Amino acid sequence: MAARVKGPTNNVVIVGAGLAGLSAALRLSGAGREVTVIERESVPGGRNGLLNKSGFAFDTGPSVLTMPNLIADALACVGEDIKNWLELIPLKPLYRAFYHDGTQLDVHADTIQMQAEIAKTIGSQEAIGYGKYVEFVTKLYKYEMKDFIDRNIDSPLNLLTLNLAKLIALGGFRRLAPKVNQFLKDPRTQKVYSFQAMYAGVSPQQALAIYAVIAYMDSVNGVFFPKGGMHAVPRALAAAAEKHGVKFKYNTTAAAIERANGRATAVITETGERIACDVVVLNPDLPIAWRDLLNKEPVSIKRLKYSPSCVTLLVGSNKSYDHLAHHNIHFGKSWDGVFDELINKKTLMSDPSILVTVPTMDDPQLAPNGKSSYYILFPTPNLSAKIDWNEIGPKYRNEMVLALENRGYKDFGSSIEVEHLTTPLDWERQGMAQGAPFASAHTFFQTGPFRPKNMAKGFENVVFTGSGTQPGVGVPMVLISGRLAAERIVGPIK
Repeated sequence: MAARVKGPTNNVVIVGAGLAGLSAALRLSGAGREVTVIERESVPGGRNGLLNKSGFAFDTGPSVLTMPNLIADALACVGEDIKNWLELIPLKPLYRAFYHDGTQLDVHADTIQMQAEIAKTIGSQEAIGYGKYVEFVTKLYKYEMKDFIDRNIDSPLNLLTLNLAKLIALGGFRRLAPKVNQFLKDPRTQKVYSFQAMYAGVSPQQALAIYAVIAYMDSVNGVFFPKGGMHAVPRALAAAAEKHGVKFKYNTTAAAIERANGRATAVITETGERIACDVVVLNPDLPIAWRDLLNKEPVSIKRLKYSPSCVTLLVGSNKSYDHLAHHNIHFGKSWDGVFDELINKKTLMSDPSILVTVPTMDDPQLAPNGKSSYYILFPTPNLSAKIDWNEIGPKYRNEMVLALENRGYKDFGSSIEVEHLTTPLDWERQGMAQGAPFASAHTFFQTGPFRPKNMAKGFENVVFTGSGTQPGVGVPMVLISGRLAAERIVGPIK
């Protein structure tokens, strides 16, 4: 049985109203605990933030929603139905991939439809290989989810299950790229079914094959868009939690954790307010939570290796483009070289691969009438690289616009009415270690039982949640992280 918080657990204070904190709040409230959430911003969401500018509503964090059943599960803990809180639009296609040779590939969740797309664009043998790849990632998900993802892990010994043997036999602990290439022979399909390793902070060449499960979560299970934008998700979770008795204190910043005899006894805010509690759940980026709130920097935390970062450009425009889908991936010619630049050489991409999301395609109300909004993401090194973002930021913005215009976005720069640039330095200012919004990388020794644990050593009643702890990075993972944090306090939640 997984370790639990010791002592009383009636009053819980959650620091941070990110998705993980909200997931935990709903589950704890459903289990009968008195829950208070303090949040430094004026709205919930954390990294899943919101920016309103000149009539445009921009999501500032994640743009891809998968596994909505995890949202439904959190809401069900307080007896709520997701249909009453969110309108989810299934995206068709999930992505549109553009390649340097001028070809494009629409990615669909429906296997038969996707096989037809691959057969038409690439060839029938590749379509057969794709079918076998889907079988592989579906088995991965089946074997991984219960024992390796949706479970508190205290020791590597906890992994000694029948599913571990099945994962080993399946090749789950081999490298991702060679495993994908076993099924898919064309570089175009190889790229579109392995780029998800970026979310885990490692290259497809270095990532474990078990991370192909991310491809299952979106490219097989489906991608959705909430009406009102991605920020509709934390708004819904917070509203449901508040309906069921969770207290929210917005515009409130935690400054310290009061402690006595190895226990946290209260959260102290910047204004000096003391909020007494039996348990504290910390949702800030884990290294920041240790440093700023617990006044410790364990050696294991100091040694963490971080994912690459990114620069995002949010654009409100008077121009739209007929060739786009909701999510668009523009792959450069270089592939292995891109990851080598980002991770090993820690330089900017010489041949960038780009994500462009167009939220107004499925919700025009996110922009003034007749306008379009764009979420543009360029992967970059994190702040361990010798890059002065104060100096290079404006120049890089111009390079991003030029790269888009060179890839079919005619007159993109001149059509911009509103924009907002976020660099790794900005991510750091928002409380993300090394300016890395994807947190610590999922290297072998930062994965599963080796990832920083969600119970604070030296404290009987402090629990972590979010992307820096188990199980890891991404919207589905942080929602699960909220569940795992809650179960450290109240035990298994049905």
